[in-house]
Amino acid sequence: QVQLVESGGGLVQAGGSLRLSCTASRHSFRYAMGWFRLAPGKDREFVGHISWSGDSTYYADSVKGRFTISRDNAKNTVFLQMNSLKPEDTAVYYCAATPRTATQEWYEYDFWGQGTQVTVSS
Repeated sequence: QVQLVESGGGLVQAGGSLRLSCTASRHSFRYAMGWFRLAPGKDREFVGHISWSGDSTYYADSVKGRFTISRDNAKNTVFLQMNSLKPEDTAVYYCAATPRTATQEWYEYDFWGQGTQVTVSS
């Protein structure tokens, strides 16, 4: 069992930046990690993922070039750096872990955090 705790959300103006963190409870952090978001009235949206080693990342077109995922396995933590934020980035952001290969499919992730709210004002 892996418990994930997100932090770093908040209110920011358009064009601003935020960095989300996701810390896992499990010491052996050999999980691929994904970030997803859920906005009111919309379906859950894939944001990006990172391999367990950190040498491979992939992003949704909507965030490519603006968001960056990284990880520090020594601290069991994954980061989502969000730059040039837009009002349409407003959502609850979730990190998720899978022992399998990183994927865009939410149902492939076994463990989820509680989510952190990101609000971007225009």
